Amino acid sequence: MPELPEVETVRRGLEKLIIGKKISSIEIRYPKMIKTDVDEFQKDLAGQVIESMGRRGKYLLFYLTDKVLISHLRMEGKYFYYSDQVPERKHAHVFIHFEDGGTLVYEDVRKFGTMELLAPDLLEAYFVSKKIGPEPKDQNFDLQVFQAALAKSKKLIKSHLLDQTLVAGLGNIYVDEVLWRAQVHPARPSQTLTAAEASAIHDQTIAVLGQAVEKGGSTIRTYTNAFGEDGTMQDFHQVYDKTGQACSRCGTIIEKIQLGGRGTHFCPQCQRRG
Repeated sequence: MPELPEVETVRRGLEKLIIGKKISSIEIRYPKMIKTDVDEFQKDLAGQVIESMGRRGKYLLFYLTDKVLISHLRMEGKYFYYSDQVPERKHAHVFIHFEDGGTLVYEDVRKFGTMELLAPDLLEAYFVSKKIGPEPKDQNFDLQVFQAALAKSKKLIKSHLLDQTLVAGLGNIYVDEVLWRAQVHPARPSQTLTAAEASAIHDQTIAVLGQAVEKGGSTIRTYTNAFGEDGTMQDFHQVYDKTGQACSRCGTIIEKIQLGGRGTHFCPQCQRRG
């Protein structure tokens, strides 16, 4: 958390709150979050105008006058905008002050989030270096390329979907949901999947993430959008966090195992291993 739907929901919220605002100064209380030189980061941000908001996979992009601010929320990162006085918040680490008196605050309980500034023409190379796969949309996410990548890999399908190289934006919650809908066991090696199973995973990835964006993401622990509101996608989960409950499709009890250090939920009847 947050995964693509949550980051996209934050992007849409910030788009309504901060577009066109000019940055006056930046206060950084936890310098380790800044992946470039902190003094240069502060100096380069001052005077920039936020022209638009973007997203690539789980990365949030602030398109500025002549820079791009890349923000990764990791596990617990969130943004809040205050039009005037900023309340004292224990986990607030970065304050972006605007000339009109407003402030954008980045909060992160675990302090895992990162920020860095790039020139716009370096953005594509940045994501190539991160090996980020295509966005989960029909026009970007090519089925044949996806099937070919699966056929060459011995990775377990859950781990493979999580590594961001096949498709951008999937995390632990939505991989479980996608594999349940596609009726594929999470511990199947990628290369053992049939063309039909690969196609089902491809299509359900687009469908699940699309639905989750529509529902404003999933609030499991602490996630909220830029307005402090919870998402509702958790109300539509079929397996994630449903251990011990009956599968809505066949009635078999949902199980939880550990795969690659990640808690993994599945239906042993609908998602048979072999």
